[in-house]
Amino acid sequence: MIITISGLPGAGTTTITRMLSRKLGIPYISAGDVFRQMAAERGMDLLEFSRLAEEDHEIDREIDKRQAEMARGAENLIVEGRLSAHFVEADLKILIIAPFDVRAERISRRESKPIKIVGDEIKRREESEAKRYMEIHGIDIEDLQVYDIIVNSAHFKPEEITNIIIKVIEVIK
Repeated sequence: MIITISGLPGAGTTTITRMLSRKLGIPYISAGDVFRQMAAERGMDLLEFSRLAEEDHEIDREIDKRQAEMARGAENLIVEGRLSAHFVEADLKILIIAPFDVRAERISRRESKPIKIVGDEIKRREESEAKRYMEIHGIDIEDLQVYDIIVNSAHFKPEEITNIIIKVIEVIK
């Protein structure tokens, strides 16, 4: 089974992806990890690298290409990334959402940064990504029609969301 999990920064996609991978015994790949790794290789933080990616569209294309290729060659895989549902042929496409303030608080705690700074960074990052995705792929990230299920992580714990996804998998199998 191929599953994509997408969501905005701080929604909990990474946590849920890891839990689901562990429970199902299915490996996962993460576009965010690839993006962070590429930024680190260039000695840049995420905002700097996002700005570079706005100018160098090959960065996004490379991430998308790698994910799609890995999914095509896999029998079972969870692919986590903002655009994964658009590029990966999947049996189940999931979107994890959460209100802006919830996401900012989570990232603030995780990165030990003041919430005001995190909020500003999230806004800039999301604007940058939305602009890039439209320019590069013609994708409006606010169009949610590509997803099979959407779960608000502000209302459920990661374990509960993982269990919801497992129930959905049982229904579609």
